[in-house]
Amino acid sequence: MNLRRKALIMNPDEMRRAIVRISHEIVEANSGVADVILVGIRKRGVPLAERIRKQITAIEGEEVPMGVLDITLYRDDVHKVAPQPLVESTEIPVSVENRVVVLVDDVLFAGRTARAAMDAVMDFGRPRAIQLAVLVDRGHRELPIRADYVGKNVPTSKREIVKVYLREADARDSVTIEEIAEEEE
Repeated sequence: MNLRRKALIMNPDEMRRAIVRISHEIVEANSGVADVILVGIRKRGVPLAERIRKQITAIEGEEVPMGVLDITLYRDDVHKVAPQPLVESTEIPVSVENRVVVLVDDVLFAGRTARAAMDAVMDFGRPRAIQLAVLVDRGHRELPIRADYVGKNVPTSKREIVKVYLREADARDSVTIEEIAEEEE
C-alpha cells in the first residue's frame, strides 16, 4: 500500500500540550489519582501512557502506577493478523480490583482495539471503572465506544490513515494524515 502525506495535524508542541491537558483532565475527573492506574496499549499507547504518567506526577507530586497491555489475542481479527501472531508481554504492576483503569492509545478509530483492551483488563480483575485516553479520535466507530480524554478530534475519510510518530519509537513527534495513493498504471 502506497501512502502519501496529506497533512500535518499535530506538531511536537501541539502533542505536548494535548498530553498536558489530558493529564490534567484525568486528575480532575478522578478527584486526584489515588485509585488510578494507567495502562498503555502496545505499541504507541505505552510511551503516551508514560508521558501522561510523568505529567500527572508533576501535577500531583504522586506517581501513578502504569501497566503495559498486549491485546493481540483479544483482537476479533487475530486469525487475519498472522498464522502465529507475535504476542508481547502484558505487565500490570498492581491489582486492578476496584481501581480506575485509564487505557491509553494513540488513535481511536473503529473501537475494536479499545474493546479488546477492556476484555484483556477484565481478565485481571474487576476495576471500578475503565476510562479511555487517546491522542487522536478520527471517527468511523464500528462499536459504541468513546474516549473520555481526547487530544484532538480529526475527521477523516476511510481512505486516510492517521499516523502518530513518537520520539521513543520514531525519533520524532508528529501526527499526520496520510492518504492511500492510487496505483499508477
